[in-house]
Amino acid sequence: MPTPRILIIAGSDSGGGAGIQADIKTVTMLGGHAMTAVTAITAQNTLGVQAVMPVPADMVVAQIRSCIDDIGVDAIKIGMLGTAETARAVADTLVAVGVPIVFDPVMIATSGSILADVDTIAAFERLMRIAAVVTPNVPELAVLTGSEVSSEGEARAAGRTLAANLKVPVLAKGGHLAPDRTGQVSLPEESRTTDLLADNLVLPDGSDIVWTYSRIDTPHTHGTGCTLASAIATGLGAGLDLPAAVGRAIGFVRASLERAPGLGHGHGPMGQQFVTEFRTFDGR
Repeated sequence: MPTPRILIIAGSDSGGGAGIQADIKTVTMLGGHAMTAVTAITAQNTLGVQAVMPVPADMVVAQIRSCIDDIGVDAIKIGMLGTAETARAVADTLVAVGVPIVFDPVMIATSGSILADVDTIAAFERLMRIAAVVTPNVPELAVLTGSEVSSEGEARAAGRTLAANLKVPVLAKGGHLAPDRTGQVSLPEESRTTDLLADNLVLPDGSDIVWTYSRIDTPHTHGTGCTLASAIATGLGAGLDLPAAVGRAIGFVRASLERAPGLGHGHGPMGQQFVTEFRTFDGR
């Protein structure tokens, strides 16, 4: 199978935990070729975001065109966009590209730092409407639907509302829900119970596919959303259908969380570089 060519449109994380750094590690470990269009430069570590400098929109578009016009692209992952102008310019550029787009509507970093203002969030709609799937977490679902989302049921309902409005599949991610708002699952082999989480892939017709699993107890969760979206994009670029791409991506994220190297003094990076079992093709 030819190497999937994955274009990543996102911000740079100087600490290497999230953003294009997490995306490149993910795409590479899943057998793809990662290309980048950097939308913003951040001074960022495991404790938070100290500074952000957006890249001018015309330079973001130039990076996109440089990759597409020569190497080509099989799927696109969009993360942090930086400004409303960049969001609009990216939408203008991608509307006719004709490959699967995975849009992770990044608004807030794992540390709680704000990464998208009100105007930028308003500009997300055109990109969401041309996506193959949108992957909001709980806080992002609440903003995008204007509803309270504090339980798994509310997350599913908000995902259905967003999918119906956009006519696009929505992966409503449950990892941000408070432990007391989720179910519990017994782990007999460890003689304990833990939170039961759910990710709901909601289709525009209201049907959904649900993945449930136990919460992994670790502070090293920086870049989970970036990693998931890039893993989905790599699967779609390799020809997997959406449920298969999502299922493999969830497995890759969980394995990366379990193998986090324990770096930094806050929300540390994941261990994508140690996960080899999900690579199902060699690019030849």
